[in-house]
Amino acid sequence: MRERLLALLKQKNERKAAITTKANETNDVTELRSLNTEIDGLNSEINELQGMLNELKDDEPAERTAAVNGEVPGVIVSQTKSQETRKSASDEGMEYRKAFQQFVTRGTPIAAELRSDENTLTTDIGSAIPTILIDRIVEKIEAVGMIIPLITKTSFAAGVAIPTSGVKPVATWVLEGASSDRQKKTTGTISFGKFKLRCEISMSAEAGALAIAAFEAAFVKQVSDAMVKKLEATIVSTANGTTSPKGILAETPETGQALTAKALSYKLLVDAEAALPVEYEDKAVYCMTKKTFMSYIGMEDAEGQPIARVTYGLGGKPERTLLGRTVVLCNYLDSFSTALEAGKIFAFIFNFADYALNTVYDMGVTRKQDWDTEDLLTKAVMSADGKVVDKGSLVTIAKSA
Repeated sequence: MRERLLALLKQKNERKAAITTKANETNDVTELRSLNTEIDGLNSEINELQGMLNELKDDEPAERTAAVNGEVPGVIVSQTKSQETRKSASDEGMEYRKAFQQFVTRGTPIAAELRSDENTLTTDIGSAIPTILIDRIVEKIEAVGMIIPLITKTSFAAGVAIPTSGVKPVATWVLEGASSDRQKKTTGTISFGKFKLRCEISMSAEAGALAIAAFEAAFVKQVSDAMVKKLEATIVSTANGTTSPKGILAETPETGQALTAKALSYKLLVDAEAALPVEYEDKAVYCMTKKTFMSYIGMEDAEGQPIARVTYGLGGKPERTLLGRTVVLCNYLDSFSTALEAGKIFAFIFNFADYALNTVYDMGVTRKQDWDTEDLLTKAVMSADGKVVDKGSLVTIAKSA
């Protein structure tokens, strides 16, 4: 009897090992779910056989053996050892990730039990992106851009009013026994809305045949490149905040901090530095295109000192400065030229920490088929809002008439 039970256990475990290997290699969600169901059934049969073995009476307990989990006869098994196996969180995550791959590449709906039951306000999102992909997308946005790593990032709820200081108290000298005027500390408020940023992409047929890691890498690259470009372009733009976040250049600079110039010169930089209030001196930086910055290479002041400098850090990364102030390059401004339209801003000084980007990364994707072309389109969605919280460091330089 014992030998027969041991033989059955060995067969069950060999079958379980073969199915487990096949489940780890498949990319078909339907097949994966079927294999997992069969593994659960085998686990129940193995537990039942092991229980029957443990109930057998024998004068030599050492001979009570089992071929549990692929073990060969001759290995002692404790009576209290549990043979139940459950799907780990990583297995469930892989099942969802494979289902997500099938959804994007083939339009196969994701099973209801695999979806998150969390509520979302974005009603047109058909399916949530796996958490691991959201983490990687956010990481790419943080690392790739030149502007986004410098700004202040918040996650306030839409419509919440955040207090900002309007007036700072001043101290006065007084005589002995005398008092001073009471000063009221006033504050203003700033609130963020919620604008939807959507990226519509197309996945080729070959993407469906890629391994899960390769598919995720391709999807992350497409989404992150599109999101970071649009976010940074909006931050540096003149967007007024009605249909998208408000840009830095949409703000009206303080009196005397909006400069114009017919040509690039040493005096222009001196005037810009003079317009910047000393209280914003520390962290304000220049922002311009690389072409505009390179126009300053070779220029010298009256003492023969170069105006622009390019040094290299320990990692060999260029560090650009104008009169000692850091220069941040971007492609979201017009480059200076004699043909540039009058009034166009081609450079500015600003402390990017004074711009707040309020983002809730509630990303999701939905899929549709174009009726005329039969193309399968996939769109990624996120919500964000941003605005300048302190424009005191903003000094703009525009082309004069």
